[in-house]
Amino acid sequence: MVEDELIQKVMMILTDWNPLGSRASMISDLDNYRTEAIDILCHFDLSKNNTAVIVREVINQAFDLSLSKADCASVGQEIQRLIKKEKKF
Repeated sequence: MVEDELIQKVMMILTDWNPLGSRASMISDLDNYRTEAIDILCHFDLSKNNTAVIVREVINQAFDLSLSKADCASVGQEIQRLIKKEKKF
């Protein structure tokens, strides 16, 4: 199970990034990207893949977007640094 504090921190990163832009207000169950934060963390735990790829796949699937790996690179790096700091990888 992913720790709630880490989920909250990833949610803050995703909320600051806000890949949906103004459309975020139209999604009633967005919950500050909580589900997506959990998915990203779970995928990272399972695969240790490039975090930008994980972010791209999760966000594109969740919201039917077509973000590129480059679009997600800086957010992926930020999340990866956070995970490594919190989990001591």
